[in-house]
Amino acid sequence: MNSQFTKIVRILLGIILILFGANKLYAFIPLPEPSPEAAEFISSLAATGYVLTIIAIFEIFIGLLLLFKKWVPFALVLLVPLSLNILLFHLFLDVPSVGTAILVAALNGILLYKHRQKYKPLFA
Repeated sequence: MNSQFTKIVRILLGIILILFGANKLYAFIPLPEPSPEAAEFISSLAATGYVLTIIAIFEIFIGLLLLFKKWVPFALVLLVPLSLNILLFHLFLDVPSVGTAILVAALNGILLYKHRQKYKPLFA
């Protein structure tokens, strides 16, 4: 679990989550123009006034947990529904930008697998 590969994957995933979470709050990274369907979906989330902010805070929190190596198995479980929704959003509404979504889901899957011993009590 403490191999160099696992450490790199954990840090990379943490950085990605912090960057994209902070970008939802401060919009400092210009993103490509989404499809009309994706733009409509995002604008409806933004119109609620809280959903995108909560998602951003959640991403930053999980990213910090991964970077500081605190409660990593817990952070990975919290990330599963988020990474799944990111992946499904891009697969159904914004296919050209699916690369980062696949990367986040894959990194999450790798780390979940690396920490699988921690989850055994959940399924016993």
